[in-house]
Amino acid sequence: MTVKVAVVGTGYFSQFHFDAWRRLPGARLVAVCSREPASLVAAAARHLIPRQFAEVGQMLDAVEPDLVDIVTPPTAHLALLSAAAERGIDAICQKPLGGDLATARAMVRRAEEAGITLVVHENFRFMPWYREAKRLIEAGAFGRLLNIGFRLRPGDGQGPRAYLDRQPYFQEMPRFLIHETAIHLIDVFRYLCGEVAGVCAHLRRLNPALRGEDAGYVLFDFAAGAAGVFDGNRLTGFAAADPRLTMGEMWLEGAAATLRLDGDGRLFLKPHQQPEREHAYAWQNQGFGGDCVLALQRHVLAHLQNGAPLENTGRAYLTNLEIEDAIYRSAASGRWERLTAPQIEPASTM
Repeated sequence: MTVKVAVVGTGYFSQFHFDAWRRLPGARLVAVCSREPASLVAAAARHLIPRQFAEVGQMLDAVEPDLVDIVTPPTAHLALLSAAAERGIDAICQKPLGGDLATARAMVRRAEEAGITLVVHENFRFMPWYREAKRLIEAGAFGRLLNIGFRLRPGDGQGPRAYLDRQPYFQEMPRFLIHETAIHLIDVFRYLCGEVAGVCAHLRRLNPALRGEDAGYVLFDFAAGAAGVFDGNRLTGFAAADPRLTMGEMWLEGAAATLRLDGDGRLFLKPHQQPEREHAYAWQNQGFGGDCVLALQRHVLAHLQNGAPLENTGRAYLTNLEIEDAIYRSAASGRWERLTAPQIEPASTM
C-alpha cells in the first residue's frame, strides 16, 4: 500500500518533511498547499510535487490523500485539522499542537469524533541517540534510573534579528522557550523516564526583541522515583560542529551506569566505578536531528500500512501540554506544581 500524502505549509521546517516523504518508498507526495505563492511554487519544483493549491479544502477534495501533513504555525492547526476530519482523512500535525492546551484538546476531540488518526509531529524522541538510550534502559544497562538532565544551548537567539531569517513568528510568541522548544524535552523525558509527578520552574526573558521567555530552569519529579533538570538558554552556544544537531547535551544517570550525549551526537557510557568510554551505535547524519523526521514519518507509515503501534497520538500528546501548563503556573507562582499521572482527559464518547 502506497500512502498518498498532501502537505500544508511551505515554511522553513517543511523542507525536512518533504525530503523525508520523498525518501520513504511507501509514501507518495501528491500535493502541497500554501498561501505564499512564491514558496509554494519553489517547494513544488524542488520536491517534484505534482499539484499545488492555495486552499486546503480544494486540495483535499481534488487529490483525496490518505494523509495530510500539517506543517504550519500553530494558529492554523485547528482549522486545517477540521478540514481533514470533515473528509475522513488522517492527519499528522507539527508541534506545538494548536498553540495552547484548550485548542489541542479541541483538535483531539475533533479527530476522535471523525474517527481519524491524529499524530503529533514530535520528532525529538525519534532522534537516534534517544532511541539508543531507550534501548539501553530496556536492556537494564542503568539499573534503577536516578536522574536525567538536558542543557539546551543552540546559540541562535541573540540580537534584534533573532529567528527572523528562519522562523520569524518565534519573536511574537508569548510563550517561547517552554512552549516551542522545551516541549521536545518534556516528551523525551517522559519517553525515557516515565510519567511526571511534579515540576518547579524559573523562567527568564534575556533578549528584549522577544515577547516570550528564552531562558530558564525546570526541575522534574518522575512518578517512578527519578529526578530531572532542564537548563535552557537559547542565546549561548556549546561545543558542537553543528549546534542544531542535538541542541544541547544530555546526562542520563542510573545506579549502574551514566550515559552522556555530546553536541556531535556521540554517546559516552560510564559503568559505575569504571572509566567512561564512547558507546558506538549506528545513525545517519542527514536531514534534521540525525534524520529524526524520516524516522518519525516511517513510524507513521508503518501504522497506516500495517497497524503497527503508534507513538505520539494526539490524545497521548495532551500529557505533554498539561506538563507545559504546570511549568508556566510554577514559574508564575514560584511553587512546585504537582501532577497526577497520566494527565490525559477521558476519550470522547461521541
